[in-house]
Amino acid sequence: MARQTHDVLSVDWVRLELLRTAYSTRGGLFSRMDPRAVLAWYLVMAIAPWLTHDTAVLALLFAIGVVAVALARVGPLVLGLFLIGLLGNVLGLFIASILFGGNLDTLVALAELNLKLGAVSMASMAAFVSLDPEKLSDALLWFRAPELLAFGVSYGYRMLPILVDEYVTVFEGQRLRHAPVIRRGVLGWRVIWQWCRLAVTAFYPIMLNTAKNIRTTVEALETRGFTYGASNPAGRALRLAYLRISALDVAVVAATVLLVVGAYWAGGVLAG
Repeated sequence: MARQTHDVLSVDWVRLELLRTAYSTRGGLFSRMDPRAVLAWYLVMAIAPWLTHDTAVLALLFAIGVVAVALARVGPLVLGLFLIGLLGNVLGLFIASILFGGNLDTLVALAELNLKLGAVSMASMAAFVSLDPEKLSDALLWFRAPELLAFGVSYGYRMLPILVDEYVTVFEGQRLRHAPVIRRGVLGWRVIWQWCRLAVTAFYPIMLNTAKNIRTTVEALETRGFTYGASNPAGRALRLAYLRISALDVAVVAATVLLVVGAYWAGGVLAG
C-alpha cells in the first residue's frame, strides 16, 4: 500500500498528469467539440453564477458543474488541487467568521460565495482541460483576440512540460550536491526543511533558462514570418479552415442554456 501511494505521488506521476491536462489526452465530451462551442459553453457557465444570490440556484449550477467535470474526465491531480483549495477556503472563512463574531447569516453568505467560486472553477476545469493548445489558440484567433495573446496561450501550454523537466533536473542536481541531513529531527522536520530550501532555490536557474528559451523561440518565429502570417487574412483563413460547428456542439450548448434557465426557474419556485 505504501509503495502504491509513493508511485502515485511521485514527481513523474505529477509530470504525466500535467502533460495529460495540457494536451487533452483523456478524451471526454468536450474534447470532441469545436473549440469555439466549448468557449461559448464556458461563458454561459462562468457568467450564470454571478447573476444571482439565490443559494438554491447556485447549488443547482454547482451540480451542473459536477456533471460537466465528470463528462470532461478531469484528471485526479487537477481535481485534487481544486478540492483542497475549495475546502481550505471554506474552512478558513468559517474559522475567520467564528473568531470575529459571525452568525448563521455569515455562514449562509460564505456558502453562497463558495458555491459561485466552485461552479465557475469546475466549468473552467471542464472547458480548458478538454482543449489542447492548438485548438484553444485557434478559437481565440477566430474570436478576433490579439494574435500575440493566441500565440502566448499556445506557447505557454507547450512550455509547461519543458519547464517541469528542467525543474526536476535542477532539483535533483541540487540534491546530489548537498550532503544529507545528519539528524532528521522529530518527524523528519530537518529533511523537510532542506527539501523546501532546495525547491525554492531551484527556481532561479529555471528563470534564466526560460529567458533564453523565449528569446530563441521568438527569433525563430520571426524568421519564419509568424507576425505577418498571424495578421494576414489569407493566413488566418487557412489556419482556421478546419473549424466546423457540428450537431453535438449545438446540442451541448443548447442543453446547457436550458439547464441554466431551469436552475433559475427551480430556484424561483423553491423561493416562492
